[in-house]
This record gives sequence, structure tokens and C-alpha cells, in this order.
Amino acid sequence: MKTKKQKDKILFTPGPLTTSQTVKQAMLRDLGSRDSEFIAIVQEIRQKLVELGQANPGQYTAVLMQGSGTFGLEAVVSSTVPPDGKLLIIINGAYGKRLAKIASVLKIDTITLEYPENTIPNLREIEDTLKTDKKITNVSVVHCETTTGIINPIKEIGGLVAKSGARYFVDAMSSFGAVPVNLHECNIDYLVSSANKCIEGVPGFSFVLCKISSLRETAGYARSVSFNLLQQYQGLEKNGQFRFTPPTHTLTAFHQALKELKAEGGVKGRAKRYRKNYETLIEGMRKMGFKEYLIPEQQGYIITSFLYPDDPNFSFEKFYESLNQKDYVIYPGKVTDANCFRIGNIGKIYESDIKALLVAIRDTIAEMGVKLN
Repeated sequence: MKTKKQKDKILFTPGPLTTSQTVKQAMLRDLGSRDSEFIAIVQEIRQKLVELGQANPGQYTAVLMQGSGTFGLEAVVSSTVPPDGKLLIIINGAYGKRLAKIASVLKIDTITLEYPENTIPNLREIEDTLKTDKKITNVSVVHCETTTGIINPIKEIGGLVAKSGARYFVDAMSSFGAVPVNLHECNIDYLVSSANKCIEGVPGFSFVLCKISSLRETAGYARSVSFNLLQQYQGLEKNGQFRFTPPTHTLTAFHQALKELKAEGGVKGRAKRYRKNYETLIEGMRKMGFKEYLIPEQQGYIITSFLYPDDPNFSFEKFYESLNQKDYVIYPGKVTDANCFRIGNIGKIYESDIKALLVAIRDTIAEMGVKLN
């Protein structure tokens, strides 16, 4: 019996993303988790991730964790803060708040520095907090806060954390692979991202880039068996195997995605395409009369938040559904002080896809009878 081939909608979201046909095809095989070919794939993935972090493999390693990006975040928070440690979380969006929630559930002593969602964290305040509170052992911040698309100054913050002697943890979920990061220069001890973001794999695992010396000092810290980052590292180092069942198909897809990233020119090449997508989107949306939530100086090229039009005829639900029926998927907003929607510039999409989306948005706005200033 023949089944009708269904066309994939184009995903203008922060992940999962539109992926290449070859990445999807890479999943069409079954490999044993203890098979030598699979173990070699895992080893190569780990090596390539350290290279993407511009790091020395003698100083940094990549630890792969089953589950979504949030699983990776929880692995770091639960495994690397000492039992008597104190965590400082720098927050300017929903994903920084999620880190705080994880720490709270784990009953970790935590303080936060919170800023409005359209505001870069205050470096002087961070420095003063680290100087004043000597109990702080760990500091975390989100690189690209997907709530708005704002890019936080992780290098400058890392310099302050290094001076204090604390360990530094960066949530680079939506940026790694498309925004250049040098782990050593940023003084990063732990960086987390996931398979289904800028490297353009499919969901199923997250990864933690770890400074080896920092990771090794965490023996006895873990508050969980499955999230024990040090033991996951030790298992991978011992025999190349996961402690528990790995997402084999997701990893073979990611292996292919890494090859395609390299063919595109690495992080710089991918950044060039994503930046062009962003510039095309911004130009087209402004011409229609849409306004961004962030000022241009704060805006990254990963995802963009747009304010709702000031017109009673506009309904995001109708707007979203109409675009969805035209095979374009955007994202609702997460900003707390304004009505916004979000459009991602990442994944296997190109300038031509952005232009097609802009046409669909223009048509949808006309259908709704919405007037833009």
C-alpha cells in the first residue's frame, strides 16, 4: 500500500529545526550501542565538538547526555555545584529563570541578578556581587537568551568569574555552532548546547563541553545517578560507551550534520548564512511596518522578537494558523512585558526561504485586514 508523501513545513523556530534530507537519511540504519562503528562515531562527535569550541583537547572534553538541552543543563547544575556551594545565576529571560528553577528544586543555595528582558546584564553589578559574596562557587548565564534573541557578553562575564575563582557555566543552547565561542578565552568551565540547534541535527541528546580539570574536581557532587556528569565522562573515556542506552539514530544524524557544518565553512560559514537570513528578515519586516522588541545593538542573528501590530484586527492565533496552513511555522512570544512573536533564522533555511515567508506574512496581514504604521 502506497502512502502519500507529506511535505515538511519550514520551521522558523529556535529548535527543533528544518534539517537537510541527508541528515534525516542518516537515521535510516540500526546500530548497536556497543558496536565498534557506533563507538567510533561517538568518539568523532566528541572530538569535533571540542574543535568547534576552539579548545585544546588536552584541556577540554565533550560529554554527551541523553535527553533535551534542559537535561544537559540539569546535569551541569546538579553535578558541578559543591554540596556546600552557592550558585549565582544571571537572568534576563525565561531560560535564565529555568536555570534558577532547576537549582531551586535541587535545593542548591542560589542567588540571582535579574534584569529586564531587553537589557544586557550589568558587568559592574556582577563584579561587585562576586567581590562581596565570597560564598559563590559557581556562576551561570545564557549566551543567546531565546526569549528575545538578545546576546549576552559571555567573554566579559567570564573574565569577572575567573578573577573571583568561581566556576563558570554558559547555556549556549541557541548559539553554539553559529556564534563563534573560544572556551579558553571566555574562561568557560562548562558550556551546554543540544543536537537540534545550530548544528542542525535532530532532537535526542545534549552535550556539555567541559574543562577537564574543573570536571574532575566534582567527584561526590552529583545529586542524581542519570545526570552524573563526571560518571558519564568517565564511562565515555573508559570504553567509548554511554552508561545508559544512547539515542543511536540521533547520533548518526548529528554525525552527518557535523560533516555538513564543516562543508559550509564551519561556524563562520554557518554564521554568514544565518546573518544573511536575519538581515533579509529585518529589512522585509520593517518595510511592512513591523517593529522589533530589541534595539539593533542588542539583537543577535539567531531569533528575532517582533511586537504585535497595534491594530485590533491582529490576532496572533489567526496569524500563526494562517502561516501554518501556508507551510510556515513561527514561534509565539515569551516576553513578559510586551506582546511579541518570534521568528528564527536558523536551521536548513536560506535567504529564499525568508523571502517566501515575508510574502506569506504580507498576504496574511492583508487577509486579516491589519494595517501597519
